[in-house]
Amino acid sequence: MPTEPTISAISHLIQVAVAPVFLLAGIGSVLGVMANRLSRIVDRARVVEGVLTSETDETGPIHEEMLTLERRARIISLSIGLCTLTALLVCAVIAVMFLSAFFSFDTSLAVAALFILAMLFFICALTMLLREILLATVGLRFGPERK
Repeated sequence: MPTEPTISAISHLIQVAVAPVFLLAGIGSVLGVMANRLSRIVDRARVVEGVLTSETDETGPIHEEMLTLERRARIISLSIGLCTLTALLVCAVIAVMFLSAFFSFDTSLAVAALFILAMLFFICALTMLLREILLATVGLRFGPERK
């Protein structure tokens, strides 16, 4: 049976929910970075695709760059998906915390499990972001080519 939470109980709950809300803001910032990287990959792929269609050599460095861009796009898309799942799980943590204020049930296990799962997804998302960055910089050279 639902219980009526007091103003002080709801006030305390809002204070506790502030930390996950800040986490959501951070996740949103990381998602922005990832979306920007994907946008840059797509822009570069369009340029390279234009060069590739005008050339007949399918095995040259342009084709290799296109394959690398395709791989980077898949990796960063996976990272965006994992980061989005993280945000959804953090939202679920907040929702479960508020539901516990209105219904008498212990949410500690559910909140802990959701939060741990969210952090695991976030770790995977950041790992994929790092993988994409490493893939993008593996062939990066500055200055004149040395022989």
